[in-house]
Amino acid sequence: MKISDFQTKDVINIVDGKRLGQISDLELDLRQGRIEAIVVPSYSKFRGLFGGGSDLIIPWSNIVKIGSDVVLVKMEELRTLQDEKEAASYREKTEQADRRGYRDV
Repeated sequence: MKISDFQTKDVINIVDGKRLGQISDLELDLRQGRIEAIVVPSYSKFRGLFGGGSDLIIPWSNIVKIGSDVVLVKMEELRTLQDEKEAASYREKTEQADRRGYRDV
């Protein structure tokens, strides 16, 4: 399956039935050769001119089912990158982990 196949699917939280959006990116563990999480832009990211919203980071283990049109996830609590400071900290941790050869974030 290609990333473009994922990007056409709606992501639905089965806990509350809420549509979370569509997948914009994947977090990969290159050492293990697997997907760690899917990234879904928040609603405000589509509305803003410069994409100033937050991203939902959904761990691969929270995916319940991948269907032809939707990805069902079970999220009791959504992890978001709410402001630029958090996002910068997240990127820094990711880059450090990549330099060490693994991702521990």
